[in-house]
Amino acid sequence: MACMTRVIPTSLHSRNNAADSLDDPDRFFVFAVNASDLPTYEAQRLPHHGEAFCRIDRDDHDHDEKDREHHSRHPMTTHDSHDSGRVSSRRGFLKLAGASGLATAANALSGTASAAAATLDGTPEQIHLTWGEDPAHEVVVSWATLLPAVKPRVRLSTHEGHSRLVHAVQRTYTDGLNGEIVFTYHARLDGLHPDTTYHYEVTADNDSNASQPFTASFRTAPRGRCKFRFTSYGDLATPNTGWVLSSPQSRFAVQAVERFQPLFHLLNGDLCYANLNPTHQPEVWRDFGNNAQVSAANRPWMPCPGNHEIEFNNGSQGFESYLTRYTLPDNGTHFRGRWYSFRVSSVLFISLDADDVVYQDAAAFVAGPSPLVPAASTGHPAIEPGTSFYVRGYSGGQQTRWLEKTLREAKRDDDIDWIVVQMHQDALSSSKTGNGSDKGIREAWLPLFDRYGVDLVLCGHDHDYERSHPVRGCNHHAGRDAATGERVDTLQPRPVTTAQRANDPIDTTQGTIHLILGGGGTSAPLDVYGTDAGTGNPQAQVFTKRNRPVPGTTAGTFVRPVADAVEDAIWSAQRDTGTGYGIAVFDHDPGERGGKTSITMSYYHAPGADKTPTADYELFETIVLEKPCRR
Repeated sequence: MACMTRVIPTSLHSRNNAADSLDDPDRFFVFAVNASDLPTYEAQRLPHHGEAFCRIDRDDHDHDEKDREHHSRHPMTTHDSHDSGRVSSRRGFLKLAGASGLATAANALSGTASAAAATLDGTPEQIHLTWGEDPAHEVVVSWATLLPAVKPRVRLSTHEGHSRLVHAVQRTYTDGLNGEIVFTYHARLDGLHPDTTYHYEVTADNDSNASQPFTASFRTAPRGRCKFRFTSYGDLATPNTGWVLSSPQSRFAVQAVERFQPLFHLLNGDLCYANLNPTHQPEVWRDFGNNAQVSAANRPWMPCPGNHEIEFNNGSQGFESYLTRYTLPDNGTHFRGRWYSFRVSSVLFISLDADDVVYQDAAAFVAGPSPLVPAASTGHPAIEPGTSFYVRGYSGGQQTRWLEKTLREAKRDDDIDWIVVQMHQDALSSSKTGNGSDKGIREAWLPLFDRYGVDLVLCGHDHDYERSHPVRGCNHHAGRDAATGERVDTLQPRPVTTAQRANDPIDTTQGTIHLILGGGGTSAPLDVYGTDAGTGNPQAQVFTKRNRPVPGTTAGTFVRPVADAVEDAIWSAQRDTGTGYGIAVFDHDPGERGGKTSITMSYYHAPGADKTPTADYELFETIVLEKPCRR
């Protein structure tokens, strides 16, 4: 391209050194490419070979009429001088389909399977698993292809040799910035047996590896009260250093999950930072998916959305890339895929989208001085400098009502001993160089966590590790305005104890533990923490209102301010100042009837990874959470 998109932090002029000087990874200048330099594609939804085998399912997408109209639009495409007339790539096929008209595309996809295989690449990639509605009985296999797959399918088998074929559902979307069509597939494997290992292969009639298709195995969740392990971190990014905030450490982070062999992994938002690479979003997602496949094809990876999953022109809340790629448990609302719950053994897991309640404005943003110009084929106008995609309150309270209902039902169920909540943004974080805490979460959800006894909250957002004391309730007017020093009400969480002795179990019936696990694999570790200059005690930044974009120091540019308040972080129990990278490993023991149940959390960090990526993860700390069994 003659003019590449550049996404750089304030006052920096090189993307390569952005991480070294970055104070806030969520504030970037976005300089848009010229529209004429972007590839243009036919946005027509192409016909599919064999409707019984390949169906369009858009239930997980945004549901407003504007989005539906966008998907049915047939914009004109322009000639691309780099096309040689040979369909040798996904982009080449899509451009050729646009230049030759719909008939060409229809003929390519409605012919025989052998003809399609000669021209189309339906080879599965970015393969990943998620739990279905019941992890003991249902798993979903999802993947993407460069071009439309013909009869995409999964063959499932057991050690005993029994096998069956499951046909996949296709979902597509057209990226709202570069016009690229993304093809994904989802096969729901149901009727499975608990605690059983299954083998599977993924293929299609036009799979270039059809003679040796992709194969892997997974294990279903146990039924009843059984021991199991899960792992967690957030903010993974990709190993491709050509993308903003990506780092080779991302590859080692995925390998770390495999080292600990969990039943499943919780990925706490900001999966790949595609929205910081606005003209290449599908390519960033592809690099992320192919990296994660090393682990995610072997065990479910259960994500939650973060602020960097919100992308311009990709749905009402910008989640279309995310929702197209993942099939997640149903929440019974029109906002499928954004929040959900599932249960393993005596642990209820609740995954939330904190974008709905946070004050911080940190999603897709055009800082200028140039507008962000989508490809002409998308039909979207230029996005002007100072535009920020802010979605607080998008569910109209539906998520919070669903959360309370889910917690209330769990409280009544004696088969549930533990409640673990996953979200991206933080209610309790004392990072100095990152984002900090958000009063929006404290207002909307912490009272529910207190009322219904949530045991553990796992987050990301700040690229570090921090653990809180058990907290219940809050102190009012304990914060200070960052600019004036005047008292403000940050709803400072109140620790129930700060005198926990080493190696003593923590009783979570008394309070909720919050963990910041944002050390996946980005190029911007944030393991520098706030300290009160006068007392030397931990200090936290807190967003108590929206940080609207304001004019920057350079003409035509905009910035988003840091948090507006500070408070003493009296709730902070442990902070890792050695490195920003790590993985948490959780071992659940259901205990015996009438006895105690426990979750042991061991946090492994990667010393030296801030300077040189490393596969060496070492134990940093271990804590034991304990409580009486309810049954």
